[in-house]
Formats: sequence, structure tokens, C-alpha cells
Amino acid sequence: MKRLLIAAGGGGDAITTAMVHAALHGADEPALVLTYAWERLVVDPVPGPRRPSDFTGTVPAGPTLRLVTPTSAPRPPAGSLLPRLAADLRPELGLLDPYGGAVGLAQQITEAAAYCRAERIDVVDVGGDVLADGTEPTLRSPLGDALALAACAHTGIATAVHVAGPGLDSEVPESALLPLLGTPLHTLTAADTLAVERVFDWHPSEASALLVAAARGTRGVCGTQDSAHPVTLTAASPHVYRLPLARALEINPLARALAGTTELAEAERASERVCGFSEIARERDRAARMGPTTTPAGAVGDRPVAPQALAERFTQWERRTVRSGVAYVTTRRIVEELGLGQDEFAVLRAHLRTTAPARHVPPLWRLATAG
Repeated sequence: MKRLLIAAGGGGDAITTAMVHAALHGADEPALVLTYAWERLVVDPVPGPRRPSDFTGTVPAGPTLRLVTPTSAPRPPAGSLLPRLAADLRPELGLLDPYGGAVGLAQQITEAAAYCRAERIDVVDVGGDVLADGTEPTLRSPLGDALALAACAHTGIATAVHVAGPGLDSEVPESALLPLLGTPLHTLTAADTLAVERVFDWHPSEASALLVAAARGTRGVCGTQDSAHPVTLTAASPHVYRLPLARALEINPLARALAGTTELAEAERASERVCGFSEIARERDRAARMGPTTTPAGAVGDRPVAPQALAERFTQWERRTVRSGVAYVTTRRIVEELGLGQDEFAVLRAHLRTTAPARHVPPLWRLATAG
């Protein structure tokens, strides 16, 4: 038997889901994590989520369910970090294909429950947009989470919804979430992060990185690349909350509107009605602006690396960033704002670790105090 978990939003939610599973049940407890292959454009330049036909090397686990393994690979031009996550995370990873709407997802989840011989489902979301009401001005990506809720309801299988790190994805503020969440189920600790710590050497997830930092005791204002506004790590940041599926559906009107949908395009239209936008349409617009020659963040560049010049660039950027009130930043923010390739960031990381080791507060970086 395996526990069945769903990483509600795709992207880095699989990392948080693996960490929450290890914290609540032990890292050695067999588990399957279902997740979307729906990643930011710097990882996957093709807008929207990927489906099984976008991969080679997936393994059937049911008529419509496929497992992603370390030997799976995205078919160009699509990109995905799921095969590498499959190598670094303990649970198996299953691919959620939302192109059949909530009904199609429900079929995949039902097959997963049979594969795991599981009688219940644990949905996990980092940040809390799984409880969005659709009116939040900072809301960016509600569709995947809401589809997961609607699909679980359609299966009829007992489901619990977990929110880890309220507010850490910068979509629904912590202050709006805490009154909805009640008493924490668990407070993540540094020991709980051991199951996922090496992932952040290469994965650009920011919300999961903030959660790991909070579990390790970091508190303060953190600047991310994924949001125009900084995130503050508080005493509530390492908490994990659990609530019944019925309560999550009561809070989330988009999830209710998605009941019975059989196509992703139909789900998009529901998001436009409830939230006023389609995140997939926004991705299409961004992809068109980026153009086909855009180099993904973290790609190896062909520029020569001058360590001293790189350190000076970082110092100037750091001074500007500190003046905005930020004390910590994610690796992704450094890489993207300075336009660094993998080789350049490796040099900068080695320089910082050698000259100022206290700067590295894994998986974040502490900025120097403004002078």
C-alpha cells in the first residue's frame, strides 16, 4: 500500500508535498504524489500544462495515469523538471493531465487510488491559494488548485486538504488565510526539511524554498522573483494546517464552478467568470512577448566568467535591494535579476560562501546590512 497525495498547484508543490508527507508519516512511508507538469516559462516555454504525450519514458499505472521517472524526458520544445524531481524525491511521481477537466482528473485520481490501494487522498498546497475566493488582487494561479479540489470531490474518495506555509506563494495574504485555517496540525522543523534539502541546489521553486527556510528558523522580509511584493517569514510560516475537502470547496468558488468540467478550455472559461482572468491566457501573452530566442533562466552561457566583476555586480545589486527593505532573497531572484547563467552563478555562489559564509542561509541568501 502507498499513501496517495496530490500536489495541488504543480511546479514546486511536489517538493512541499514530499516534505509534508515525510513530516507527518515518515520519509520511508511509501507514497505516490500526483502533480501537474505545469511550470514557469523559464522552465517550460510552452504555455499551459503538459500531458503524457509531451513526455517520453513515462510508466503506465492505469488506463489514463502515467508515472514520471528519472528516465522520463519532455519532448522539445516542452520543458519539465519533473524527471529530475523524480530522481531526488522519495515518493513516486504521477502526472496529472487536466485537459479532460475535473472529470478527467477524477478518473486519473481514481486509478491512482487503485494503484496505491489507498482509501483516502491528501491534497497539499504551499502558500494557500487552494483557498482563494477569486477576488484577491495578488492571485495569479488558482486553476490547478481548484481543479484538484473539484476532481477529488468527483471521485467520492475521502480527502483532506493541507495548507503549508500560509501566504508564502504571495497569492493570498497570510492575514486572510489564518482565520480560515484554525489550529496548526504540525509545525515543520529543520529535521523535516532533510527529505528535500538537496532539491534546492537546482530547482527554482521559491514558495517551497521559503517554507524550508521558515522550518529552519529564518524570520524576516524575503524578496522573491515571482512576486512584486516581498514575503515576510513569521512564526506561522512553518505551520501545516488540515481541513476537510467540504470546507475547502465552501471557501473556493472556482472549485465549485469546475465541477463536471470535461475540457481544460471549459475550466479556463470558468476561471474567467469567477476570477476575471485565465492564467493560461496570461502565459500565452508572456510567451509571445518573450519570443522563441529567450534563453531559460539558469542556462549555461558562453560569456567568460570574471569573478571580481561578477562580485561587483552582485554588490551593486545587493545595495539597491537592501534599500527596499529586503533581508533575504531566493536563488532565483539573484539569478534572474542579474541575468546569470549556471556557470556564472556557480562562481558567485563559491565567492559568497568563501568570503561571507554567513550569507548562505539555505536555501536563501542573507543580504548585507545597508550602510
